[in-house]
Amino acid sequence: MKPSDRQYDIVIVGSGLGGLLCAAILGKEGYRVCVLEKNRQYGGCLQSFSRRKVLFDSGVHYMGALGPGETLYQIFKYAGVIGNVRLEKMDEAVFDRIVFLEDGKEYDFAQGYPAFLGELEKHFPEESAAIRQYGSFMQEVCRRFPLYRLEWGEGLAEKMSVLDIPASDYIATLTENKRLRELMAGNNLLYAGIEGKTPFYVHALVLNSYIQSSWKCLDGGSQITRFLIKQIRNQGGELFNHCTVTALEDENGRLVAARLKDGTRVMGDSFISNLHPQQTLAMTDSTQLRQVYRRRIGELQNTISSFCVYAVLKPGSIPYEKHNYYLHARDGVWKAISCERDQWPMTCFVHFSASSHAIDYAESVTLMTYMPFEWVAQWSDSFNTDAEPGDRGKEYDAFKKEMGDRLIALMEQRFPGISEAMEFVYHSTPLSYRDYIGTSDGSLYGVAKIADDPISGIIPSRTRIPNLHLTGQNLLLHGLLGVSVGALQTCAGFTDPEKLLEKIKNA
Repeated sequence: MKPSDRQYDIVIVGSGLGGLLCAAILGKEGYRVCVLEKNRQYGGCLQSFSRRKVLFDSGVHYMGALGPGETLYQIFKYAGVIGNVRLEKMDEAVFDRIVFLEDGKEYDFAQGYPAFLGELEKHFPEESAAIRQYGSFMQEVCRRFPLYRLEWGEGLAEKMSVLDIPASDYIATLTENKRLRELMAGNNLLYAGIEGKTPFYVHALVLNSYIQSSWKCLDGGSQITRFLIKQIRNQGGELFNHCTVTALEDENGRLVAARLKDGTRVMGDSFISNLHPQQTLAMTDSTQLRQVYRRRIGELQNTISSFCVYAVLKPGSIPYEKHNYYLHARDGVWKAISCERDQWPMTCFVHFSASSHAIDYAESVTLMTYMPFEWVAQWSDSFNTDAEPGDRGKEYDAFKKEMGDRLIALMEQRFPGISEAMEFVYHSTPLSYRDYIGTSDGSLYGVAKIADDPISGIIPSRTRIPNLHLTGQNLLLHGLLGVSVGALQTCAGFTDPEKLLEKIKNA
């Protein structure tokens, strides 16, 4: 199918969670929306894929703040997701297990602040005051971001005092205990934490959501996409895949059409881009966007990319556990993101998955670690997706195999013999992420938030083109919660924000 010749109220470029939520919410408000997606599959980081009839998630492995009454739950309920998606609550006593491979010691992150802090105090009783201060400040920082609790706040003013505090620096002020410092940042792969640079507010907002409650999607995160699409279509919205937008055309200072790769023009009164801001700006020559703004966006730093192993497990070989593992080599918590190739990998996220029809044993395991785009730059001229298959060559395949074996070897320090339980093994690199998600360097979480330049990483949803709005992980924060909250900010440009939040809270 192709977009119709009719004028749409809102044309949305990209079908990541931000774009789909905007379409679902604004469709409820009576707007006629059209979503354009370049890939075969909708959903951005919510895409799932199947190997040997086993489902893998490409990006979203677990979610926070999805308990009844919590922020993501209310947004998803309003958007028609809750009640349809198969959700599984992770173990309340441990959603993430942090493992230090140098001595084999393991520590559990529990759901709920009393249990979370209590677990830390159990291992470090002499650090009780520091641990309590850590928990208190984390919650205080989160209160500076009222949209995360569905309240319309005062903009940057209430946040300014906490935007420039590096996470590692603040944690260091709490305690001299090196292990406790590392433990507090033990799952910083969730936000690609950089020592001395990543702000504490990023750490707080991300970790706080999982402490509130932690969940998995049984049978894949693409369910969220499926039910959002159903909601959009039920409201009269239209979605089109295999539609690559190459330009946003303007007349008299306003956008009038999205031009597709095949020359089709999709007309709209307003436009929302779910793409990276750099990609969005590259699509329009509008003089409404000043050179200083273009330069600022062009100079934004992105977070690092990743390398993943996806393994189908032999049936009945590994009991299923409702928690994740973060494995760290010596000094890996902060050093892994910038380690040299001969030291790689120094950290690993381990995620076991089960399906709803076989819950006792894991069907698959996903391993993820950091990888800079430069390591695969020699193959950057290649392209490979389901929609546009390509062959990167034997050297690339050998590179993936070598890196995959090294990552599995790190995992085997905690799970001896796990490779024997792996029936089939697949890999993804920064190129995979680049080709499917569309970021130029395969960035994990989009624009990096930097403590010594905090304003640069906060991008308004409105632009100087009056009918061009932005959404997605580059606005406020990445992750399902961050993107969902960012979508509310985008929707506020089209509807009364107070009334919208009230509807969501009462959903």
